[in-house]
Amino acid sequence: MTTTDAATATANGAVPTRLDRGMQIRREVLGSAHVDRSMAAVSEFSRPVQELVTEYCWGEVWSREGLDRRTRSLLNLVMLTALGRNHELGVHVRGAVTNGCSVQEIQETLLQTAIYCGVPAALESFRVAEKVLTELATADE
Repeated sequence: MTTTDAATATANGAVPTRLDRGMQIRREVLGSAHVDRSMAAVSEFSRPVQELVTEYCWGEVWSREGLDRRTRSLLNLVMLTALGRNHELGVHVRGAVTNGCSVQEIQETLLQTAIYCGVPAALESFRVAEKVLTELATADE
């Protein structure tokens, strides 16, 4: 099911699928503009992996009740730092703010990564996070 099909099914009163739920949560956390850009770049080749991520990452794991979204966001910052996935880190810094994480909580989380993931990884994460947080602050003015 494509994103458009999922939105149409939900609007028509159909029971939301895991893909529908995933797309909704993905939009709530990362913002519709980001998701729209990501989905516009999807090719026929990459469509299956985008649907997998939307359905299982967002529709299954992110929708579970065991952790709140703030906690999931902070965990993502740690994992993305550890893995050196800086593009995704920037996306998830925005998501962390959307999910109610404060600048101080993001800073403390990244400091924690310096000890357990290594200083070079944390230094780069601080650079990425500061850039995103500055962009967000500037956009609010």
